Amino acid sequence: MRRAATEERTHPALILWIVAGWVGYVLLPWYGVEDGLLRLGWLVDGYPLDDDYAPAAFLIAQGNKLWLAPLLLPLIAPLFVVGCSKSDPRYSIVLTVAGSFGCAWLVAQGLGIGIRGFSYHWLNELFGNLGDRQFGMGYGALIVAASFLFLFTQGIAARGAVNGDVFVVSAIGGVIVIVAIFVFFPIGHMLFNAFVTDEGGYSLTTFAAKFFDDRLWGLGCLWGARCGAALNSLFLAVLVGASTTALGLTFALVVTRSGFRFKPALRALTVLPIITPPFVIGLALILLFGLSGTVTVTVADFFGGQPTRWLYGLPGVLIAQTLAFTPIAFLVLIGVVEGVSPSMEEAAQTLRASNWQTFKTVSLPLMRPGLANAFLLGFIESMADFGNPLVLGGNFDVLSTEIFFAIVGAQYDQGRAAVLAMVLLCFTLSAFYLQRVWLGKKSYTTVTGKGDAGVHPLMPRRLAIPVFVIAGIWGAFTIIVYGMIIYGSFVELWGVRNTLTFKHYVTAFSIGFNEHGLHWSGSAWDSFWTTIYIAAVAAPLTAAVGLVTAYLLTRQTFVGKGAFEFGTMLSFAIPGTVIGVSYILAFNVPPIEITGTGIILVISFIFRNMPVGVRAGIASMSQLDKSLDESSLTLGANSWQTFRRVILPLLRPAILAALVFSFVRAMTAISAVIFLVSAEYDMATSYIIGRVENNDYGLAIAYSTTLIFVMLATVAILQILVGRIQIGRRTHFATGA
Repeated sequence: MRRAATEERTHPALILWIVAGWVGYVLLPWYGVEDGLLRLGWLVDGYPLDDDYAPAAFLIAQGNKLWLAPLLLPLIAPLFVVGCSKSDPRYSIVLTVAGSFGCAWLVAQGLGIGIRGFSYHWLNELFGNLGDRQFGMGYGALIVAASFLFLFTQGIAARGAVNGDVFVVSAIGGVIVIVAIFVFFPIGHMLFNAFVTDEGGYSLTTFAAKFFDDRLWGLGCLWGARCGAALNSLFLAVLVGASTTALGLTFALVVTRSGFRFKPALRALTVLPIITPPFVIGLALILLFGLSGTVTVTVADFFGGQPTRWLYGLPGVLIAQTLAFTPIAFLVLIGVVEGVSPSMEEAAQTLRASNWQTFKTVSLPLMRPGLANAFLLGFIESMADFGNPLVLGGNFDVLSTEIFFAIVGAQYDQGRAAVLAMVLLCFTLSAFYLQRVWLGKKSYTTVTGKGDAGVHPLMPRRLAIPVFVIAGIWGAFTIIVYGMIIYGSFVELWGVRNTLTFKHYVTAFSIGFNEHGLHWSGSAWDSFWTTIYIAAVAAPLTAAVGLVTAYLLTRQTFVGKGAFEFGTMLSFAIPGTVIGVSYILAFNVPPIEITGTGIILVISFIFRNMPVGVRAGIASMSQLDKSLDESSLTLGANSWQTFRRVILPLLRPAILAALVFSFVRAMTAISAVIFLVSAEYDMATSYIIGRVENNDYGLAIAYSTTLIFVMLATVAILQILVGRIQIGRRTHFATGA
């Protein structure tokens, strides 16, 4: 009893965060060091007296940055409750007040003071000219902020929130804060930038002029001119959503409702574009149908005409995006088609319905949620796609490329980029809303706890013939496209010198030796190793955040759970182009100044891909009975121990899915990356785009082919490392028992 009482009063987590707060305030550099967070050169370069590396305590002692002094109060206050019981009212009050005040003051001083003194005119009018400035947060500020956050969550838990579970309350608080900082804050910052005038003020007139610009909403294509980028993007996204959904359903029916012999090969073929950089298919189409393309030249010679540029514009972008995004629709729809209960289809046939009537009136309506989700994914991916419109767009302007040129082009108009991003965001969120309306509140449940020994009927003949024809044509076309990707990487100069050569691979990935030993002399090595490094860092963090969030959504009940889930899934509805623009606008100045660093790339990947980890975790955890958690808690384990020792070992499929998806997307992403790369942190996709812009197609395709094989190998390695979940108790050696 005495030992239990002692443990009740020591509070190891409380002591940990108090110590962390003081370490961050007294020992670590408060502002971001120039070399970056991951380098430690500052330890021998003027620390701690140099203002660039000094902790907050040293800055205040020298009479600098006095706005950091009030943070001493919330750091000192928790010391008075270290020996108190959690049931003591003072414990929760002190921690809640200290944590909330510390967080509020950090936010206020971070947003209120920038690199030119006060960030707002009214602060200058209220307090006068500051005469000082501050930079982005560093080690010290980051750790102190974490200390205040978790002191606050411990105070909330002590007040009885979520049954007083410190781990759960801290996890909820942590996820809410990082989503607010890295999703809501940059999006909100971007929206405000849409109203900024050239003089730095805010004006609705300025916003309206940019929003209703003819370049956005013009209908010139109706009389031979050009339509606006917004209408082009909307029209293209609808076409891509419809075509990818139809093709995805076609392949799903072939795999699940036919006797097709080569189903594994078909699955591999439909999934292959997922690990392909998004613009590589566009390059392959250029090799086939471009001005010097094989098919274009052959047809022109056969009919005695001149090669045309028909591919560049809507047709080319539509074909490329349909090829690239059909696998996503297939992966959504194959589970939906398999999930339709065979007993319901058999019941319809028992009532003398034909195979066609059964499919049309029973099977297809039950696939409605999957069709809606597949269309939505195709729509959003098309809206966000940057690579294919850049390569094949020609004069067909879309929002993603217009945003890019507004930021990096000669015009450099952040306000216009923000308006374009706002339109793009409105389209995607509207698609989400319309999907909800179309599905309504109808129930599509067909699988219950009862056994279902039925067998899915084969497709009716009138459906099977067109499905097999379409699948065959599209499958053959996909094989040809990927054949051109591999073949094109060995052609010296397409359309001019078609001799085969290893020159592009040698230029990109040559290795030599010098006086220092092994030398990575190829031009692509820097971006290749940077991409591997960034993806390897981002993938486990993405999986961790996603699975913790899934645990909270499936295993806990708390106030605001619906809003919490919406916030964590919002980043999925936000196109990568919007993420890139919003990060540039929000994180280029204090309090979080990370533009041009590897950290901004890692963070963008985490929050862009987090929803996949969340969904994978929810799907897997929903299959785990809550009695497992309850048994662990009954035996004396806390929530953290239960999550680590019981839940996680049973989530290997979800962990693998989150790791693979996040790694692959980090390796192939372009829409957000193109805004965030720097000379020091250049990613593979931005390097390839640079080669495409210089018409160096051979090198670009060689690099892309290398990435495809690297990702295939990585997926296999992750499968081996994560392993397979073992639920059963028997092995094949025990059958004789």
